[in-house]
Amino acid sequence: MATTKKKETKVEVMAKKDNPFDAYQKSVWAHTLFTDFDVALFISGKHFRLYEKMGAHLLEVNQTKGVYFAVWAPNAQRVSVIGDFNAWSRESHQLFKRLDESGIWEGFIPHVGKGELYKYSIKGFDGEEREKGDPFALRWEHPPQKASIVWDTEHSWKDKNWLRKRPKSNALDKPISVYELHLGSWQRDPSHPERILSYGEIANSLIPYIKEMGFTHVEFLPIMEYPYYPSWGYQITGYFAASSRHGSPQDLMELIDRLHQQDIAVILDWVPSHFPGDANGLFNFDGTHLYEHADMRKGFHPDWKSYIFNYDRNEVRSFLVSNAMFWLDKYHADGIRVDAVASMLYFDFSRTPDQAGTNEYGGSENLGAIQFLKDMNEAVYGNFSGVQTIAEESSTFDGVTRPVYAGGLGFGMKWMMGWMNDTLKYFKHDPINRKHHHHQLTFSLSYAFTENFMLPFSHDEVVHGKSSMIYKMPGDEWQKFANLRTLYAYMFTHPGTKLLFMGNEFAQTNEWNFDESLNWDLLQHAPHLGIQQLVKLLNRLYTTEPALYKDQFSYDSFEWIDADDIDNSVYIYSRKSSNPKDTLVIVLNLTPVYRPDFRVGLPKGKWEEILNTDSTAFYGSGKLNEGVYTTENIPSHYQQQSIMIQVPPLAVTVFKKVKLKNGRQKI
Repeated sequence: MATTKKKETKVEVMAKKDNPFDAYQKSVWAHTLFTDFDVALFISGKHFRLYEKMGAHLLEVNQTKGVYFAVWAPNAQRVSVIGDFNAWSRESHQLFKRLDESGIWEGFIPHVGKGELYKYSIKGFDGEEREKGDPFALRWEHPPQKASIVWDTEHSWKDKNWLRKRPKSNALDKPISVYELHLGSWQRDPSHPERILSYGEIANSLIPYIKEMGFTHVEFLPIMEYPYYPSWGYQITGYFAASSRHGSPQDLMELIDRLHQQDIAVILDWVPSHFPGDANGLFNFDGTHLYEHADMRKGFHPDWKSYIFNYDRNEVRSFLVSNAMFWLDKYHADGIRVDAVASMLYFDFSRTPDQAGTNEYGGSENLGAIQFLKDMNEAVYGNFSGVQTIAEESSTFDGVTRPVYAGGLGFGMKWMMGWMNDTLKYFKHDPINRKHHHHQLTFSLSYAFTENFMLPFSHDEVVHGKSSMIYKMPGDEWQKFANLRTLYAYMFTHPGTKLLFMGNEFAQTNEWNFDESLNWDLLQHAPHLGIQQLVKLLNRLYTTEPALYKDQFSYDSFEWIDADDIDNSVYIYSRKSSNPKDTLVIVLNLTPVYRPDFRVGLPKGKWEEILNTDSTAFYGSGKLNEGVYTTENIPSHYQQQSIMIQVPPLAVTVFKKVKLKNGRQKI
């Protein structure tokens, strides 16, 4: 009987070929992690788990332990793995280029183990020798050292219960109150303030603090490996590695695991918009513009002096989408906040027309970036249950949070930059002049439901001479703190999810300094403690009142009662859910004028005050509305009934209907 000869793989063909290297070199080709299907996905821009194939993988092949290496360098003339194990020799451990169009160099090197330092020595297209870190390295040396480290992502996770309930608890109809922090400057060792805390030390302090304050989420400024500390993590070289400044990858996993065990969700700040030109990084990787666009009108960012990914290249999109997937997969992140999306969407971002490139149709939109963002969101939401993606996007690009199938980019939420800018501009005005800028506050409601918005007072607002939040406020000390209390209460009762940067919650007086701890000593002073107590109770209000979160992205959740009281600078509005019993009425007084007899139109019933930012517990003047208020048959604000209240100075007061059986207690 005739037998069909088995077709040899490309690896087996190469292993049989004569070559100038010894038997060891042939054994390098004895193993590969790539199938033809993997290669097809990669070169089509659709391989979204490249971290399972690329990089350094600890394996056992033919009963021999070692490491399989794979790196994309299509235009290189030669690629070698160099490290301590071979005295950094370019010649002894050369990889082989696959016999397909992938541009991947690969090989299995026996007797290399976890913890080994390594780099790729790449003889580029231009003939120059370069030493590059591994783009897929799982760990890097502590900067300023630059080598990659053979590592793994093994961890015994204990967050099964959290992951099981995450689809409900991290949903868009649930409260999302985010505490944004920079790991290196949230707290430091008091006896050695120059020392950065480890992931474990941070966990010991951070987790009880988040629980006490009532935040539902933490967001870490970028924790991927980066060489230049003053970049805050926004100039990444090691996209798949946790920053070694705070410990090992497993130490970060343990921090996230412990947060999850306390029902705290974790968002990671992610930077797929640009990368630095460090010699050991992605720039000019194989002697060509491989990851960055060759046209510097499209490939260089004038603001950050960094390089922009070439999103038109399929392999680059595979790299970036795989990176987003990696942090959700291996580190159990609950969401990613994508930095600088507007700079990705438009070639003319921060450029004059003569400096900017165009797309193939002559427009300013970066079509490759748009495709990448759609691919990323589809992959993330299609593969992980209960996660969220958030866009820091400052333009008027339509449909950022619209699903991809409906023509949008597919994000879960978008930072409401317009609201943030208008609100801070308004609050900087002296109260006597606020009547001339009254509708700076009402304008946001004209577009508040066009996207799923998150309201951010982020790190960007307290650096580079912008001053701290407390010193943005006008007036004497009492008025500054009263204004800040009012600002936060307005934020927490405005539609949308919330984000506060560390230190904002207790009125940090200095601008944020990445090289110093927050000034926790301020909490010894009553005004600062009052702000902290208010934020704690605002979180409780937001997370327990369905009117503030259940329909937070719907027009049905908000109604103006009085948006036009310009002379008094008073604003009145209601927040609602599908259950009328949940309705809240909020009164803002944006001047220091105390109004003891102020009539507010309300639906018929009994009402009581459940929050007042003028409470002495918050360092206010104590002008409270105590007891239960029954509406009278006196029309006001287009309502048939109303109540008479006192409106405290520079304050927010929140009313809710009294339940028929058990009245509510003030918060």
